[in-house]
Amino acid sequence: MESGIRSGALAPGDALPAVRTLATGLAVSPATVARAYQELRQRGLVVTAGRHGTRVRPRPPVATRRAGLMPPPLPGSRNLSAGQPDRRLLPPLGPHLAALAAEIGAPTGYAAAAVLPELVDAARERLAADGVPAEEITVTGGALDGIERLLAAHLRPGDAVAVEDPGWANLLDLVAALGLRAIGVPVDDEGPTEPGVRAALAAGARALVVTSRAQNPTGAALSADRADALRALLAGRSDLLLIEDDHAAELARVPLHPLAGATPAWAFVRSVSKPYGPDLRLAVLAGDEATVARVAGRARVGAGWVSTVLQRLVLALWRDPATADLVRRAGESYERRRNGLARELAAHGLAAHARTGINVWVPVPDETVVVTALRDAGWSVAPGVINRIAAGPGVRITVSSLDEADLAPLAAAIARAVRPTAPFGFTA
Repeated sequence: MESGIRSGALAPGDALPAVRTLATGLAVSPATVARAYQELRQRGLVVTAGRHGTRVRPRPPVATRRAGLMPPPLPGSRNLSAGQPDRRLLPPLGPHLAALAAEIGAPTGYAAAAVLPELVDAARERLAADGVPAEEITVTGGALDGIERLLAAHLRPGDAVAVEDPGWANLLDLVAALGLRAIGVPVDDEGPTEPGVRAALAAGARALVVTSRAQNPTGAALSADRADALRALLAGRSDLLLIEDDHAAELARVPLHPLAGATPAWAFVRSVSKPYGPDLRLAVLAGDEATVARVAGRARVGAGWVSTVLQRLVLALWRDPATADLVRRAGESYERRRNGLARELAAHGLAAHARTGINVWVPVPDETVVVTALRDAGWSVAPGVINRIAAGPGVRITVSSLDEADLAPLAAAIARAVRPTAPFGFTA
């Protein structure tokens, strides 16, 4: 099965044969096939899809020769599926790299490589300004790297992790690849719902991952009231690891309402990829002393450290007033495009979630129909199936490559895709 996934003979979403059918074809016992399927599930390669049987995960954790669930955009179509920031609004790195080249001098050796104290000081100041206690800080190779190290340090295969539903597809794939069990927590515009978190705790969740702002795919952001309610619910839970992901940081343009410190074991992860560029694989991770020590210690015996050249580059970007102004203007631009698309969709009688971030989530009756119709109309959007556990269907639209003139035509195309029999301009 794994060989088939690598070669592309088994594509993402393909159904595996029924256990008894395969057992008969291979002349082995059904128990042997069932054990093989169980191992594939534990390694995150396949997923049980209820009455649809066992299927290859949309993005199994093995290198493949095929692209994945999302078909490539048609030539000439607009790709709104990538989830990437607008490259036109990312800060230029050339001048900072040139300055660093003159500043660094001799190459750094193994003994000198570590988390730079000046980066820690700057990160601590930035986090403290947002109300995040940051006495203990380390650096990881991006948000997902930090979350992986946190889960691996605290949990064991088979443990349950409460995750947002719909939520970040990469996180769902990571949880599966680590052999952990995902429990979906419903999300509204104010973040994970209190009843959903309560139910996940009752179901035995050992960790809870919350997106502070710009939740992917819905754009949700924790409100002050929701944060207060969740802090009260989580207070003193010594059996739970609380992880907060603030990947959008300054781009979100709403206040941060952190949960940090609500539980004895906690971590707050802030990446630089969305505001400053996806190629800057760095995140700062604050948390309680034991949790940060576990993450830093595991890194020390593995990858070692995050490049000090990269750390210095991030520090230079943080210190540059022109870069701060560019990030501010980028956040304003995303806000105009998100809100504009939501207004255009509302004019067609369609709901959308677009509070913060770079994505708009549109609930739809049938993802396949809508994705296909939009692709034929020249728009490539992401199907929500890779983001969902039990949540209803939807499509994710990344606004990064949209201009304001695109919003009305795109909304009209979505309306036609959702209601293919409706005449142009029909509103519910």
